[in-house]
Amino acid sequence: MKGLIGKKIGMTQIFGNKGEVLPVTVIQAGPCVVSQKKIKDLDGYTAVQLGYEFVKDKKINSPETGHFKKNKLKPMKYLREFIVKDIEKYQIGQEIKVDIFKAGELVDVSGVSKGKSFAGGMKRHGFSGGGASHGSMIHRQPASGGSTDAARTYKGKRGPGHLGNAKRTVSDLEIVKIDQEKNLLLVKGSIPGSNGRLVLIRGLDSK
Repeated sequence: MKGLIGKKIGMTQIFGNKGEVLPVTVIQAGPCVVSQKKIKDLDGYTAVQLGYEFVKDKKINSPETGHFKKNKLKPMKYLREFIVKDIEKYQIGQEIKVDIFKAGELVDVSGVSKGKSFAGGMKRHGFSGGGASHGSMIHRQPASGGSTDAARTYKGKRGPGHLGNAKRTVSDLEIVKIDQEKNLLLVKGSIPGSNGRLVLIRGLDSK
């Protein structure tokens, strides 16, 4: 399995081997702890549940408290599952760190995009808008969105509405550098979400 839970730290730039400037996103990846194993005979699939970021007992609810006590683990704030092929490689309480990845490897990073509240059609969908001259009465607002035949607006019609705050995945991002001491991953390019938000990093083995 090549999967970790982490947090987006922010973006910066570093120099490559040929002196080129590389825009990278810094991710605090793990360490994560195996908190549960999913077995195909019982659950219908094989996966491991990873926990991230230890918290105090009062920060979790009763079902979560029982879950951690059953496996004799400290409470953790985030729990996520990763599909694996060989479940026997993992044990409850095993720690997973950034050393499962290597520089030059490609990963998929999932996160929740920045919420931008209510947005118009031009910002949300890239509409061109109305005429910009003085005689135009429609500049940024939507025009007619219905149908004279149906006398209604069809479902799925693009228009103004809520923008952002949705799960997004960026595929095949290259790992430029790994800092094992600080549990940091530097991936080339941008990833979804604001700084401090939770992200999931998946390697080729866990896709």
